Amino acid sequence: QLACCCGTAACSLCCRCCPKIKQSTSTRFMYALYFILVTIICCVMMSTTVANEMKTHIPFYKQMCKGIQAGEMCEKLVGYSAVYKVCFGMACFFFLFFLFTIKISSSKSCRAYIHNGFWLFKLILLAAMCSGAFFIPDQDTFLNAWRYVGATGGFLFIAIQLILLVEFAHKWNKNWTAGTNHKQMWNGLLALVTLILYSIAVAALVLMALFYTRSEGCMYNKVLIGVNGGLCLFVSLVAISPCVQNRQPHSGLLQSGVISCYVMYLTFSALSSKPPETILDENNQNITICVPEFSQGLHRDENLVTGLGTTILFGCILYSCLTSTTRASSEALRGIYAAPETEVARCCFCCVPDGEADAEEHIEKRGGQTVIYDEKKGTVYSYAYFHFVFFLASLYVMMTVTHWFHYESAQIEKFFTGTWSIFWIKMVSCWVCVSLYLWTLTAPLCCPTREFSV
Repeated sequence: QLACCCGTAACSLCCRCCPKIKQSTSTRFMYALYFILVTIICCVMMSTTVANEMKTHIPFYKQMCKGIQAGEMCEKLVGYSAVYKVCFGMACFFFLFFLFTIKISSSKSCRAYIHNGFWLFKLILLAAMCSGAFFIPDQDTFLNAWRYVGATGGFLFIAIQLILLVEFAHKWNKNWTAGTNHKQMWNGLLALVTLILYSIAVAALVLMALFYTRSEGCMYNKVLIGVNGGLCLFVSLVAISPCVQNRQPHSGLLQSGVISCYVMYLTFSALSSKPPETILDENNQNITICVPEFSQGLHRDENLVTGLGTTILFGCILYSCLTSTTRASSEALRGIYAAPETEVARCCFCCVPDGEADAEEHIEKRGGQTVIYDEKKGTVYSYAYFHFVFFLASLYVMMTVTHWFHYESAQIEKFFTGTWSIFWIKMVSCWVCVSLYLWTLTAPLCCPTREFSV
């Protein structure tokens, strides 16, 4: 579809050899491509290395900066304030389409055609919004207000991912439990996967205790590792307690195993993001404690660590956006779940195509890539929810790239340098995840007259 921005000839030349693609998939791919493009621009803006290279290798750099009114050395195009403005434009772009696509149920409507096409005009609109943010008057007031909006949206994005993680754990257990009535193989798979999950969680807990603590000091690390390990044990006992089992027969150790692994991952990530602790050794020299010795060697090659880590992080963000915008995910956030009797056990239960209900798919060839029109009978995902998640992801990227509340000293080269704000955000996310899972277990006990389904 990208080649189609340049005309039918380019489309035919570049896309003829591409494999078949569904219309719903290609649309989400294009929006994701726009998201990646702006994210890369934000990372470049936060890089002092790129800024210095441009000053050195671009002739007439000073004159160019003055010509575009970006300051004497283009200081308005770099730093956290520039990222805030670019992400403001991207967030406005997705929020505009969120409002535009509310309550679209048919792919044949005029609004659906705009959502699924006109890519060149959308790219121009996105560029105009990102550029226009630099001309907002009273920049200081705007940046201060937008910072709080970004923090709120970033926290909401994290909350949605945590809710969907808990929903994923329950869905996994319910789907595989549905197969135990027909084949004993599913009982074996449930036991095996549960054992693997708990083995990973216990191994992670032991390794963190070995590498992130020592006999003296490291009190933060000791307390947090102990608290989070205790929480994992607690939710596991609650999940198999008789009172919970009576109200929720589908509750089991598989869900708590998934949550325990995620809690251990967040604990490790938080400990890695904590500012290093230093003490004086016998030679009166500062030494770093409470971190693995091998990690100190890894952080010496900052460019490699930053590049690889940033790629993985934003790949995970993009994956979260795309997997959380399916119809099943949007319905789960509203408390709508498939009935247990309709579950068909399968290994890849979460990878079912959105349009599998369409028995007949209309296929068209227009000189380029073969497109499967899988939305002839209706939309296969919520357009409005799709754009809303990307709107929140734009705010999350903005806050993450600028080190959340340590924005003034933020640089992409120091992306993985520990800060207390990032540390506490990850720890609080960990506790919120446990709280959400506990609520799904105890809600039927607290409100016995209400119907709960997970």
